Amino acid sequence: MDASNSGALSLLPTALVFALAVWTRRPIESLLCGSLLGLVMLFGSGFVTGMAEASVAVLTDPDVAWVILVCGLMGGLIALLMRSGGTSAFTHFLGDRVANPRRALLATWIMGIAMFVDDYLNSLAVGAAMRDITDKFRISREKLAYVVDSTAAPISVIIPYSTWGAFFAGLIVANGLAEDGQGLQVYISAIPYMFYAWAAVLIVPLVIAGWIPSLGSMRAADERALRTGVTVPPEAAHIEAANRSIEPKEGVKPRLWLFVAPMVLLVAATIASGNDFLVGIYIALGATTVVILALRILDLHDTFDTVLDGFKTMIEPLAVLVAAFILKEVNDDLGLATYVVANLEPLLSAELLPFAIFIAMGLVSFLTGSNWGVFVIILPIVAALGQNLNADMTLLIGATLSASTFGSHACFYSDATVLTAQATGCTPMQHALTQLPYALIAAAIAGAGYLAVGYLV
Repeated sequence: MDASNSGALSLLPTALVFALAVWTRRPIESLLCGSLLGLVMLFGSGFVTGMAEASVAVLTDPDVAWVILVCGLMGGLIALLMRSGGTSAFTHFLGDRVANPRRALLATWIMGIAMFVDDYLNSLAVGAAMRDITDKFRISREKLAYVVDSTAAPISVIIPYSTWGAFFAGLIVANGLAEDGQGLQVYISAIPYMFYAWAAVLIVPLVIAGWIPSLGSMRAADERALRTGVTVPPEAAHIEAANRSIEPKEGVKPRLWLFVAPMVLLVAATIASGNDFLVGIYIALGATTVVILALRILDLHDTFDTVLDGFKTMIEPLAVLVAAFILKEVNDDLGLATYVVANLEPLLSAELLPFAIFIAMGLVSFLTGSNWGVFVIILPIVAALGQNLNADMTLLIGATLSASTFGSHACFYSDATVLTAQATGCTPMQHALTQLPYALIAAAIAGAGYLAVGYLV
């Protein structure tokens, strides 16, 4: 596919995606329609060939393959823990020690922080573990999804020993912003300036305590759950059915350690393998399978059928993610990211640059649903702008990562949004719309911080 720079027209496919998503509340169809419009702009009457090429490019991309394997295998691991009684044991253990709704949500927040090694791990494991506990207190799934998602990408960014830290530290070195072997140190020095991630995480206890009230669609969701006891939004019944399709084997003895040990092993194996979450999942899933078979908790057929069933529950969110990757491919060829940044360049000064980067890149990441991909495209531009204006590069790295985090957190078809919605039992649109007011509060705090620090540093 030949690259193209379409100027302001590059905004049209993403604008169509958002318009259709708001109208239909269906992310997959919206993403595909936006991609088709972009392909028509790029290829004209040959857009079908363009779609075929883009699809193949996406599905053969190592990063996309990594996402598919990570999500599918994580679904298999969660299913195995559910089928063997580990998840229900954990739910009963924690449920006996949580006395009210605030403590249930606070436990979710703390558990999310503990799962810092990867945002996918957080979204899938914490969401699955806490559904029944929060249902007990008539907490809406939308509120659960917000708390889970706010400790996914934001926590993985500000705790550097994570998949985010490993990936971005490498990019910092690749773009000449750090010497070989010093990428993680530069990344760590930028953590205090990742204002959005800090704000997103720290707002959660204020929302739980009621100091920040339920806003917008979240208020309606909370009232529905509290008044009627219907915690799962009606439009997400099919997601809940998929999540409930795997039940503990009849007569199986619940074992708390059978949930805790695989989660601890998953975190430890991921860190030991150089923050490669896929390696961590293979080790945790393999070890859990061996233990379950050795103890004869499940037989061979039941064990592997359960893993496959867990993989199947991830088909819908993976379809959304693949559609989002296709849109990203189209937007890259249309030059969307470079168009937005290039149009801001004449307006910039060294003092204003961190704020402008956060706003511009945050907008691009929000519109495209891409966080790591946008960072790859934008970081060379940010480095050049910073050097030309003699700006503080540590502050700029913090602003750029904050923008990526905002996109992951707020976009209705980003990977974190889609996976969190699946794990907690609501649709991506329901999760995104109920979470958006809190994401915007955190973005406003971050923007004000970059303006203040930009003129002080």
